[in-house]
Parts: sequence; C-alpha cells; structure tokens
Amino acid sequence: MVYCRGVRGATTADANTPEAILEATRQLLALMIRQNGIKPEDIASAIFTTTPDLNAEFPALAARQLGWMNVAMLCGHELDVPGALPRCIRVLIHWNTTKKAEEIVHVYIKGAEKLRPDLSYLPPVDWEELERWIQAHLNREAKPSGRADPASSSVTGKLSLAVGEHPDGASPQASSSPSEPRGK
Repeated sequence: MVYCRGVRGATTADANTPEAILEATRQLLALMIRQNGIKPEDIASAIFTTTPDLNAEFPALAARQLGWMNVAMLCGHELDVPGALPRCIRVLIHWNTTKKAEEIVHVYIKGAEKLRPDLSYLPPVDWEELERWIQAHLNREAKPSGRADPASSSVTGKLSLAVGEHPDGASPQASSSPSEPRGK
C-alpha cells in the first residue's frame, strides 16, 4: 500500500546570499533523496521555511535545480523565536511511498542536528562525492524568476477602480437585479 509520508530535514546556510541558501538546500535535499530513495514523481509537495535572517533566495529553487519541475512547493519564514538556530533552512517533503514511517530517514545537518537529536544520525557524508552527485543532477535551466518591482507593478493605479468598473474600461454585463444571476 502507498502512503503519503512526511520526510523532514534541516540545515544551515553560511550566509544570507542566494548562493549559500541554494548550496545548503541542494545538499540537504540530495541527502534526503539518497537516504530514502525519493524520486521526484513520487513527491506530492514540499514546504520550505527559513529563519527570518535568510531572505536572499527562495530555497525551493534548489529543488527545481534538482529536477523537481512538477512538484508543488511553498516557501515561508519560521517564527522569530529568540535564541532559535540562526540561518536555518527546514524542509518537509510529502512523499508517496510504500515505506513504513519508522523506515523514513530524516536529515539534520550542519548544526541543525540539535533541533532533533533523536533523528539526527547519518552515516559519515563524503561532501565532495555529494557535490559531484548534485552537479550531475543539476538542471541549469532552473533560474530565479524575476522578482516583482513594486514601482512598475500593473496593480498600481488600478486599486482605485469603482466597484463593477473594469480596468480596460469595458462595462460589466448588467443584470436587472443585484440578486439575479447574470445572463438571465
């Protein structure tokens, strides 16, 4: 029987730069993939969070770079709890698998082991070999999407439209009564 299981992981980034966030996230995902035998087509979704001190890049881009082109993903910030582990990236993968919950390997690395010491055992990692694996699987087409420039937003100037007014100036189809459905 196939179950949707949660696979958890966390790591830290060396700095608040796109490169550091993506490198740390790719390493974390590569270990999660390899330790569990995860294939992108079996992933239902993934949620990424960062501590508020990381905002230079979306960590989900690292998953796209590893070929997760059809996976639903979401990024957000963790609560800003005093004393929390700084520059931390967390991920929760919802994975369709036949494995039992106790067979799932959760991955906590680079200082994040203290978040879940009960789940933090990993065999020694050959970081150079891991980087070679990442480079072999890297989708160089996955690039950051253009970020919205608030000054050039097409929404600006349209916020003052009257109720029922269309941005292109067309008048809406009128109905004989506000409670009557249109088209009757």
